[in-house]
Amino acid sequence: MVIVTTIRRDVLTLPAAELGPDNPLPPLRPLDELHRVEDRDGLPREMARQIGYEPLRSLLPVPVRDGYERVREPRAIDTLVIENDRLRATVLPGLGGRIASLLHKATDRELLYRNPVFQPADFALNGAWFSGGIEWNIGATGHTTLACSPLHAARVAAPDGGEMLRLWEWERLRDLPFQVDLWLPEGSDFLYVGVRVRNPHERPVPTYWWSNIAVPEERRVLAPADEAYHFGYERRLRRVPVPSYEELRQHPYAADYFYDLPDGRRRWIAALDADGHGLVQTSTDALRGRKLFIWGAGRGGRRWQEWLTEPGTDGYCEIQAGLARTQLEHVRLEPESEVAWLEAYGPLSCAPEVGDAEARLEAVLPRAELAAAYAAWKPNADTEPGETLATGSGWGALEVLRADWKLPGTPFDESTLGEEQEPWLHLLRVGALPEPRRVRPPGGSLVAPHWRDMLETAPATPLTEYHLGIAQWHAGDRAQAVRSWERALELAPSVWPLLRCLAVADREIGDHERAADRYGEAFDDLCRERRDAGERWTAATAALGREAIEALLAVRRTAEARSVWERLHPATRERGRFRFVEAQLLCAEGRRDEARAVFEEGFEVADLREGAEAVGRLWERISDEPLPARYDFRMR
Repeated sequence: MVIVTTIRRDVLTLPAAELGPDNPLPPLRPLDELHRVEDRDGLPREMARQIGYEPLRSLLPVPVRDGYERVREPRAIDTLVIENDRLRATVLPGLGGRIASLLHKATDRELLYRNPVFQPADFALNGAWFSGGIEWNIGATGHTTLACSPLHAARVAAPDGGEMLRLWEWERLRDLPFQVDLWLPEGSDFLYVGVRVRNPHERPVPTYWWSNIAVPEERRVLAPADEAYHFGYERRLRRVPVPSYEELRQHPYAADYFYDLPDGRRRWIAALDADGHGLVQTSTDALRGRKLFIWGAGRGGRRWQEWLTEPGTDGYCEIQAGLARTQLEHVRLEPESEVAWLEAYGPLSCAPEVGDAEARLEAVLPRAELAAAYAAWKPNADTEPGETLATGSGWGALEVLRADWKLPGTPFDESTLGEEQEPWLHLLRVGALPEPRRVRPPGGSLVAPHWRDMLETAPATPLTEYHLGIAQWHAGDRAQAVRSWERALELAPSVWPLLRCLAVADREIGDHERAADRYGEAFDDLCRERRDAGERWTAATAALGREAIEALLAVRRTAEARSVWERLHPATRERGRFRFVEAQLLCAEGRRDEARAVFEEGFEVADLREGAEAVGRLWERISDEPLPARYDFRMR
């Protein structure tokens, strides 16, 4: 048998913004998550239970990624291309393993929405995210923290004797390893995607998965359901008839529609153009849910579309497939178990009606054939990878070393351990955190119970107490976290990280005056300690300065806030997000005309959060005129 599927390295050159450094401050404050349901009355019992099942309350141990801007220059992005004589899939292993393009070679049709730029925006749980293609969302409600992170990649033997492209990583929010196997059988019009999520722990873990597919906005979306659950960012979920194409085109605001697929019905969703050509996604039954996301026809939705790509380019919508009926739910994964399924992506041409689409799908890819492909793939999920094509993080290697887990098919080799893991490897092997070799912002923390236990028995150095406090805070033991940070203050050579943690704790209990005091002290100490204008110090100064100004303005201490502003690096003050901070400061000082002038000069808050309304609220304080279109990002 001649196998014609190939996997090769390539490069994609795009106008791209740099990701920049991560935020060095631990994310202690609760998530400001838009996707939250405040009233579960009337929902099906299973759905209501899974909505309430351990929703994510903290980003720890993952850092916030907010170092990007909006200056785009041509940059080369490494890709992996898997193709046969029918399809070509272009994968970005350094950016979450996203499929950037799926080209049907026989008709020369691009099946996805292919973003012409790489522009990070604040949509992932931890910040940086970009639109377009097919992304793999694991972790918790929202876009994965791995959206702009590297994954491991390698060649693996496919069920038909050819090659698969395997992607895998360690998801840190839930401490779960996962893999995505991309497989193109000979002569197939469909890309098969085998997914496995494993729980190696001796406890159940909440699990989340949604495959997110961007398609051109004008496509007619079809799924085998008459009703859907509508979520419109008012934090309410309600059952509605599936809207018509015309109704969706006129909907003013962003909205999610979670299709209520009947039990026993085949799982699929399609997006077809006016001529009936487009993409279909189908899967085995474990991937239960299907969803449509639209931006809406209003100004806010149009502005977001421009924000995520280039003005004047075509827009997109998203069709998605997930483990639960809605993205607001988390599914229980039992101890030492796994969940796996097979997806298929390919072209579909038919009349744009549900019945026609389902019949055509059955003709080109029978449900039984997909089930057989899953059965053929599943034993290969344990096959050890061959040639390494890309390298992810060392966090999986650290966890495997700690627990001596055996994870066939997804090796987390010690060679992937790096600088970030070094102090924790030392703690694991020696029982103590190493003292830092030079003065610099502290590195990231680990917060899982096993690491917290190790920190509690390690020598109580100031650095250990700092990290222990963060782990205790994550576990909900706020009082003990404060005691750990206060103990560390007595001997710490660097006190600003501890003062900042204590300031956050003060804010959370409503003591805003003391929080402002501590933020002011922390920023003073940072300014005395910082050694240069290097990336880490600049990122720390910007992050702490932004929080300090916010805390000081909250208690109307504008002179102190102005002092913080003046000590930021000049280049930091010119960034769009800090131009907005300047407008807030001017408004608080009563200088409304100067604040308005900042708006008129123009600024772009690169990390404006999905659904954020702060820019509009500030405009209402300084002007009676309508919010200018360039600042209108309203999603409701």
